[in-house]
Amino acid sequence: MKKLHLLILTLLFSPVVCAGQPVVPKETIHLFDGKSLDSFYTWLVDFHKEDPHRVFSVVDQIDGAPAIRISGEYLGGLTTREEYADYRLVVEFRWGEVTWGKRKNAARDSGILLHGNGPDGCYMEKNFNGPWMRSIEFQIIEGGVGDMLVLGGYEKDGSVIPTSLASSVRQDRDGEDVWDPNGNQKVFRDGRINWFGRAVDWSDTLGFRGAQDLDSSHGQWTRLEAICRGDSMTFLVNGTPVNQARGLSLSTGKILLQSEGAEIYFRRIDLDPLP
Repeated sequence: MKKLHLLILTLLFSPVVCAGQPVVPKETIHLFDGKSLDSFYTWLVDFHKEDPHRVFSVVDQIDGAPAIRISGEYLGGLTTREEYADYRLVVEFRWGEVTWGKRKNAARDSGILLHGNGPDGCYMEKNFNGPWMRSIEFQIIEGGVGDMLVLGGYEKDGSVIPTSLASSVRQDRDGEDVWDPNGNQKVFRDGRINWFGRAVDWSDTLGFRGAQDLDSSHGQWTRLEAICRGDSMTFLVNGTPVNQARGLSLSTGKILLQSEGAEIYFRRIDLDPLP
């Protein structure tokens, strides 16, 4: 009986994470250990949690170090098993050479989904065969690295749960919303907020690069940071703040690395505690 009482006390007062409670980093969490994809599960349109074509893999050496390779051949993502809140995400990525299907000659495209919520595949598809989930996207696309996208999703009862946030923006020549810390406050329930230097003449063509683009040249590594604090989010590209939002309807959730038609590598995926 005494042992039972001790066991109960241990369980009551142990610092464990309860089911459904997001992880808040107290020290740096390395989501990629250089050897495996153990922190993630895979999700692909049609294949769901199976990956028969090895869209997601670990390569031993690229530029002298191991990395995660995402082929981009099928739409989907590499999704964290845990949910997270209040962190600085630090990611390093570089493009590969292969592009696929309808995006073979289009701008290389991927992204990082933050605060992912709802069933897998709930974005765009009532039958949950979509590629992603309800979330906020840190866009990675040639010419648009740092754009912020607002993704809603379906629930199992068929209802649509929108994602919403507010940002300070101005309109460019074509009427598109561009982040501007001195702009007008606007609420978004879908759509995209362009990063502050996105080329107004951007075109969806392979290899596109704008005059003000801050990501590194093709074949070089780019450092991305997403500071997620409560209901606010700030994006940085190679150390420069490029986009920001507040009043997010999502403040916790999973993190997803997209597969979206272009080969891409990730060699660092860290969650740092906020000061």
